[in-house]
Amino acid sequence: MTPEVKDKIDNLLTQNKIMVFMKGTKLMPQCGFSNNVVQILNTLGVPFETLDILADPEIRQGIKEYSNWPTIPQVYIDGQFVGGSDILIELYQKGELQQMVEVALAS
Repeated sequence: MTPEVKDKIDNLLTQNKIMVFMKGTKLMPQCGFSNNVVQILNTLGVPFETLDILADPEIRQGIKEYSNWPTIPQVYIDGQFVGGSDILIELYQKGELQQMVEVALAS
């Protein structure tokens, strides 16, 4: 990963309390896993930003190195990597995701 790509990711995570690196956009997810993440965050009614990794090959590869996580989507809350679709579903079902989001948005 180039320093420029790392800086771009760092900036996105600094500027957005909830950031999702996904296939497609929040208005038009391009895979089922990305859609799951969007639906969960929409259900919580929280503001979040997305970046379409299909439109940015450098970020597509860079984010995997950044998080040391091989799959997309990737969800970050308050700059911390949370996980992908399966982890988000699990946290949502346990009620833990709501807490994480509330703490992040309050800070």
